[in-house]
Amino acid sequence: MSLKKNAELKKKIYTIIFQSDTPKGRLFDLILLWMILFSILSVVLESVASFRREYLPYIHIAEWCFTILFSLEYMLRIYSSPKPVRYIFSFYGFIDLIAFLPTYISLFLAGWQYLVVIRAFRLLRIFRILKLNRYTTEGSILKNALKSSKYKIIVFISSVITIVVIIGTLMYIIEGDKSGFTSIPVAVYWSVVTITTVGYGDISPQTPLGQFLASTLMIIGYGIIAIPTGIVSVELARATDEAREKCPSCKASVYPVNAQYCSNCGNELTKDKERNTI
Repeated sequence: MSLKKNAELKKKIYTIIFQSDTPKGRLFDLILLWMILFSILSVVLESVASFRREYLPYIHIAEWCFTILFSLEYMLRIYSSPKPVRYIFSFYGFIDLIAFLPTYISLFLAGWQYLVVIRAFRLLRIFRILKLNRYTTEGSILKNALKSSKYKIIVFISSVITIVVIIGTLMYIIEGDKSGFTSIPVAVYWSVVTITTVGYGDISPQTPLGQFLASTLMIIGYGIIAIPTGIVSVELARATDEAREKCPSCKASVYPVNAQYCSNCGNELTKDKERNTI
């Protein structure tokens, strides 16, 4: 194969595999999406004893089919990628690799004594679920929303850690060993359980001051739960708005998706769409 033909082939494969805005690319993503879902289903069914007893050979056949297909996909991505090394060491490159690697590892760990280890490696196949995010628009919107809110969430988590460490230390001083607060780490553990409103009940304050501090922490916990939800919700709404189609006249987001007129300026969108496709 000449260098020109090889370059053309790599470009075609790259367009299909890496770009989802073409008919063939969308079809590839759709097929791959169903493959991922069915492969995850096979892992889930294999963990059910009744299915494992009756259908284990069929599950193994399906698993090897998925493994071979995912292996071919991985090799095609490396072959067609302009920067193969960058892809291999990227996050999605690692996820694509771990999607099929555990099945091959199980071949080298055969034997009754290694059965538990094999099972542990095979459970890593559930990481295929991380491949789903790449093939859905909603997944991209969620990723952008989380990325935009990461600094706010980091500050929020840092504040929560500070609170639980301070209150845990105070509880250790107030209650001491008699109430089960044998060390500051144990007291911090109690503080985390309390502020998240889980309340296992394995450790509880006995003194009035300790109970007052616990009550304060519980009330703080109810307020804290809503904060990350609000942060992500705002960024999610913003990312969704940015992902929507824009009116060519006023650049406002088109809502609903199939609207014929812009809700902001009244511009007829149907004609603009037809004009763009001619």
